[in-house]
Amino acid sequence: MNHGDYVIYVDESGDHSLTSTDRVYPVFVLDFCIFRKDDYTHSIVPEVQKFKFKYFGHDIVVLHEKDIRKRNWPFIFLNDRKKQHEFMEDLNTLIDNAEFTIISTVIDKNQLTYKYATPENPYDLALKFCMERAYTFLQDVRQNGRTTHIVVERRGKREDNGLELAFRRIRDGWNLKGSMPEFELVFAEKRINSAGLQLADLTARPIGRHVMNPGQENRAWEIIEKKLLRNRWGKFDGWGLRRFP
Repeated sequence: MNHGDYVIYVDESGDHSLTSTDRVYPVFVLDFCIFRKDDYTHSIVPEVQKFKFKYFGHDIVVLHEKDIRKRNWPFIFLNDRKKQHEFMEDLNTLIDNAEFTIISTVIDKNQLTYKYATPENPYDLALKFCMERAYTFLQDVRQNGRTTHIVVERRGKREDNGLELAFRRIRDGWNLKGSMPEFELVFAEKRINSAGLQLADLTARPIGRHVMNPGQENRAWEIIEKKLLRNRWGKFDGWGLRRFP
């Protein structure tokens, strides 16, 4: 089996529907987190487990950004400000120390519908942009001809079928790179306990918040920014972070 040295975990933030737009959060974010498998297995997964054992006594809990932000069970203890501060500091340190590369796309849905009479689905657009840049990254680290899996959460039969069709269309040539046969899509159950999917979930929304309010203090963004894919001149705009339109 000619599997590559990297794996990509994907999550999203916001709603990709163009029939309804949240006035508070009118963007759709797609977040690719690219891990070198050696780093993932030997360092990242054990550190995530240690973090969970410290705060929950077991490693079954799923670190979901929305549940943490809303203080939903089992994160209700974060209503205690002292415990919240310690938890968030440790979580930020965990993400900061983890070795992975982020490629993200932020779609402004209001601008998309304003500029285009028949706009593409925001998820399909974001997926295309992220796959193009991920393919460039993988070529740069000599993964040509080796299979790289893109892992996404299941969202329902209809949406999953639509996503798979979009993925195949992009992989087969609907992109600026041409055919990208090395990519393979993998669907994961919604509540699967995957460290990679959880890190993708934890990093997606802060990217959207930064794009919407770049002047607002955003500790998570400060950590994420260092992980964004950059070009040879150190620029991440258009590389690790694509804004559209």
